[in-house]
Amino acid sequence: MKNLKIDCFNPFFSHIYVETSVWNHPRTKAVLAKFPSAKIIKISHYKDVFCRARQSGVLQRHSQNLILAKKEGTLVYQGAKVCQSFGNEFFYYTSCMMNCIYDCEYCYLKGMYPSSNIVIFVNIEDIFAQLEQMLAVHPLYVCVSYDTDLLAMEQVMGYAKEWCRFAARQVGRLNIEIRTKCANQKYFQNQKYFMKRKPLSDVIYAFTLSPQEIIEAYEKYTPSFTQRIECAKEAVRMGFSVRLCFDPMIYVNGWQRYYGAMLDKIFQCMDMEKLVDVSVGTFRISQDYLKKMRRQEPDSAIAWFPYQNDQGVYHYPDRLMKQMECFLTERLEKYLPKEKIFLWKD
Repeated sequence: MKNLKIDCFNPFFSHIYVETSVWNHPRTKAVLAKFPSAKIIKISHYKDVFCRARQSGVLQRHSQNLILAKKEGTLVYQGAKVCQSFGNEFFYYTSCMMNCIYDCEYCYLKGMYPSSNIVIFVNIEDIFAQLEQMLAVHPLYVCVSYDTDLLAMEQVMGYAKEWCRFAARQVGRLNIEIRTKCANQKYFQNQKYFMKRKPLSDVIYAFTLSPQEIIEAYEKYTPSFTQRIECAKEAVRMGFSVRLCFDPMIYVNGWQRYYGAMLDKIFQCMDMEKLVDVSVGTFRISQDYLKKMRRQEPDSAIAWFPYQNDQGVYHYPDRLMKQMECFLTERLEKYLPKEKIFLWKD
């Protein structure tokens, strides 16, 4: 008899927890309608579930649940020093979701959150209201997809489209970045039809790219390199603003060969001149997040690499970091002007 692999986990989103404060919110009802078989559980506050003691984020990634909640307190944050501002003076980020359906071994969210379940804040209109107040004072550059992958969850919430609607009302004052590893070409086709005009240049779609070898080893559930670059190429062809993110670069034996081959494929198929810009950065993470990651994943080669601590930020030793980043930037400079290549330390 063949060995049978028994899956003892519930399917994804088998349980949906809903805060009483958003029980009757229109977006709550829309989400629940998409999961008619899910068990719906009413809760007082999302932290009662998301922050409870003795959770296993590792096990939860096999069967993530949804938590629908109201975002309160601070809604918009200043950009962190480990993130790139791309030369923007007023650099901020916001989170309308927490956690991601992908399972990348190096993801800082594993050290940031106590749970692997996904929190969706259904009151995105409150974030928009706060941004409008800030925009009355000065323009903004806002990253909206740091703590999740909005495009990967677009069929559930449609938040990428909501951000485009908002940006369309703030032309000339607001630039937003939607970072993704998704490869949903249909989104861009539908979005162009929805806007009924040239895509907004103020909305930048930033595709995180890795060699296929890195994807297979460390980026569980994500689309392949080929799928991502084909989606990015199609978005460029349709007139969307596209950024390519080689960030984070991950050190493995043979990294030069893998990253070099990846760049060759990109240069062959992508019209580099039409890109907004590119970002380059090796893996780095705050010391507090890394400590939690090491506690949760004692067998992770990425978590236990002997990093260098630089004022609370762990990164590869300076010599290796410079070697890896120079390797990419020198090749990119053959196709792009230097001012379109951003390093995270810049």
